[in-house]
Amino acid sequence: MILPGSTLGLLGGGQLGRMFTQRARAMGYEVVVLEPDRLSPAGAVATRHLASAYDDLPALEELARSVAAVTTEFENVPAATLDWLASHVLCRPAASSVAVAQDRIAEKSFLRAHDVVTADFEPVLTRDDLDFAWERIGAPALLKTSRLGYDGKGQELVDRIEDARLAFERFGAVPCVLERRLRLEAEVSVVLARGADGSLAPFPIGENTHRKGILHTTVVPARIDPATASTALTTAASVARELNYVGVLGVEMFVANGGRIYVNELAPRPHNSGHYTMDACATCQFEQQVRVMAGLPLGDPRLLSPVAMINLLGDVWQHGTPRWDRALAMSGVKLHLYGKREVRPGRKLTSES
Repeated sequence: MILPGSTLGLLGGGQLGRMFTQRARAMGYEVVVLEPDRLSPAGAVATRHLASAYDDLPALEELARSVAAVTTEFENVPAATLDWLASHVLCRPAASSVAVAQDRIAEKSFLRAHDVVTADFEPVLTRDDLDFAWERIGAPALLKTSRLGYDGKGQELVDRIEDARLAFERFGAVPCVLERRLRLEAEVSVVLARGADGSLAPFPIGENTHRKGILHTTVVPARIDPATASTALTTAASVARELNYVGVLGVEMFVANGGRIYVNELAPRPHNSGHYTMDACATCQFEQQVRVMAGLPLGDPRLLSPVAMINLLGDVWQHGTPRWDRALAMSGVKLHLYGKREVRPGRKLTSES
């Protein structure tokens, strides 16, 4: 076990890293953050901030020397970085698990190979692949870039092959997936922790609403029937086991076609829809991340109170600093500012629960 007083390492300096760092330090750990942005939210609260690129070898060597274990707050750290660190220091989750979630083709192929239900899809590597994929998938569909897509970026609704071709060119003809569009009944997510011993601690299911591809609200408990909820929890646990996953994992799912569960995406880290756990659960997702890294027993994930989480974007700053006093005057409201210096429309800057 890695006990309080030890030092933990973090790749990435965004809001998820900030929340992890704050929780780890409250538990008695020191935290070293590797993040290129000198004004990063996580770097501002870390014990030490290595402001270097993720592939900077001297910085990686310093990180490995300084910490007992490393985790990541986002999935797009270069694979070579994760592989190098894994050969020098304990990494949770493993580089192999993160690699699956970095690429939609790899992710969906992994899920299909393990009999996990997803929307029907075809990989698109070339223009000729797109024509073949369209014959199989057809309209209505979504074309998504295989890498670096998030918050609705890198994806487009397509109803004709001509639309798909134009979207493919706009994306720079990079590898994509063409995915059948489902008639959604609900969007849900399961955030869970899995220890190195295989122990599982799923948080209550969140029911999510998105606006322009960005998570807007999460309501817990999710308003889905018990059988659907049971399938969602079983599916998420199965995915974690098949990945041999060690860490906190977010599993995004669609409910469609009469309550059937379809896995959409995996997040090999704490998840935006899990922020409610900081105020409404016995143990939050960031404490679970610390516990898994340190080899400690998983905490109790039970829900203490029904909760709704709202993401506030940079748009609410258009007329100056929001009146936080009015929000905080409401009974039960908890405010979490992300510590980002640049305010712009569509950027996640805070959440309230």
